[in-house]
Amino acid sequence: MTPEQCVGETASVTPDLTTSAPWNALAAHHTAIRDVHLRQLFAEDPKRGESFLVEADGLVLDYSKQRVTKETLRLLLELAAAASVKERLDALWRGENINTTEGRPALHVALRGAGTDVFLVDGVDVMAGVREVLARMGAFSERVRSGEWLGFSGRRIERIVNIGIGGSDLGPAMAYQAMRTVASTVPTCRFVSNVDGADLASVLADSDPATTLFVVASKSFTTQETLANARSARTWLLDAFEGDTSAVARHFVAVSTNAPEVRAFGIDEANMFSFWDWVGGRYSVGSAIGLSVMLAIGPAQFREFLAGMRAMDHHVRGAPPERNLPILMAMLGVWYTNFFGAQSHAVLPYSHDLGRFPDYLQQLDMESNGKSVTLAGTSVTSTTGPVIWGSAGTNGQHAFFQLLHQGAWLVPADFIGFATPSHELPAPGDAGHHEMLMANFFAQTEALAFGKTAAEVALDGVAPELVSHRTFPGNRPTSTLLAPALTPFVLGQLIALYEHKVFVQGVIWGINSFDQWGVELGKVLAGQVLSELASSEEPELHHDSSTNSLIRRYRELRWS
Repeated sequence: MTPEQCVGETASVTPDLTTSAPWNALAAHHTAIRDVHLRQLFAEDPKRGESFLVEADGLVLDYSKQRVTKETLRLLLELAAAASVKERLDALWRGENINTTEGRPALHVALRGAGTDVFLVDGVDVMAGVREVLARMGAFSERVRSGEWLGFSGRRIERIVNIGIGGSDLGPAMAYQAMRTVASTVPTCRFVSNVDGADLASVLADSDPATTLFVVASKSFTTQETLANARSARTWLLDAFEGDTSAVARHFVAVSTNAPEVRAFGIDEANMFSFWDWVGGRYSVGSAIGLSVMLAIGPAQFREFLAGMRAMDHHVRGAPPERNLPILMAMLGVWYTNFFGAQSHAVLPYSHDLGRFPDYLQQLDMESNGKSVTLAGTSVTSTTGPVIWGSAGTNGQHAFFQLLHQGAWLVPADFIGFATPSHELPAPGDAGHHEMLMANFFAQTEALAFGKTAAEVALDGVAPELVSHRTFPGNRPTSTLLAPALTPFVLGQLIALYEHKVFVQGVIWGINSFDQWGVELGKVLAGQVLSELASSEEPELHHDSSTNSLIRRYRELRWS
């Protein structure tokens, strides 16, 4: 089936929901309750904190501090039903070509399949290939971690450097930081993604060529930024070994599907780990793209990581919508994006180790749902994906929380916390570091929800002219995700939770969450500009007047 046929077929079952009865009912409902304060909602329902709470395999979602009623939820879930969310999830699992513009499945859920699971692509079960690659990754990781695999000079590998970009970097880098408490002290991992030479140079500066292993992650093995960094790393290595190219095979492995280019680089094809077209880059951390993570934490912990994803996969398909974490979070996002007009969404992990999770979610969400064209190829009639941002608590409290509390923008937020810390440290007094962290975690959502009235401020003895400045309006919506600890299993749950949330929202908006044509135009133009910047002679420029002027100025500054 061609991509064009897939588009037509899928579009026929994806109606424009903005003219539907559930959408119109939500619009009317929004008008009725948009000014209702969370103080009133909690006063009317003393058990709201218990009734607006769901759990999946130990991961708790409290959404009681969202500006919703039971009627809101009923209408949101009616909208999900009108969009055939469950049916679209089934289509994803069946390996249908839901990535319509590229004519292929989006079957990342197969990466964490287990037991007798069957996932079909063009009628062929892909699980044999998935298990074979995972087994090869495991065997290689054990050789490196045990010291059996030695570098060119006979020394064991002490550092892994992952070279990738986008999904080949953000996922592994985030996961390594999140799971470093279970990672080995040898080898350690570093990550290089930016083509700015400062990125690679900073990593090489304290690396030893004799003990460094590079993982070059590029499906095509032609990604410009990744290959530029890989070639520079290769030169650095060969300089240390007097140009002996046989050293490359002991210090470079590849995650790719392009065997000829991998061989041409000097990497032994036996050390090439494949993945598949039906795995999108931003969904690939559970594939061979996660090799650097497995090298750090070991195969057993990596399997736990996959098990956490698989548990959330089972939950999203098996739990009823009203108890379904990804569906509820997706529909709450639709509520604020499409009815309140919220333009951004904050993700705030109260865990230093999970500090790169918002960066990871930026790609997952914004590359997936940053679309303005429907599956049918027409312009969308509603706002789609919001801007995703955030940072680790408590740092954000001393940076952007001022805007969350008293700014003019409505910014829904997810707070993510853990009952057990990654690092247990004592602190002066009775409270430990973790209790101080989590006290802020709970206090911030309470303060955002309920605020502080002018009357309450005045009772504190604040001067009358300052009362308005120290009043907090509250009614700022948040969800709280609470887990026992940041383990590999829980990290897998969180990743899959947001993957499914993003997909459900894409279904509601009638867009393709699995392509990313928006990144292509700038890359194509960059290839043309590159030759103009590097030309030894003054190039003839045919850009707009701004770009032409800037290129000329750059060349004057660079080469004068």
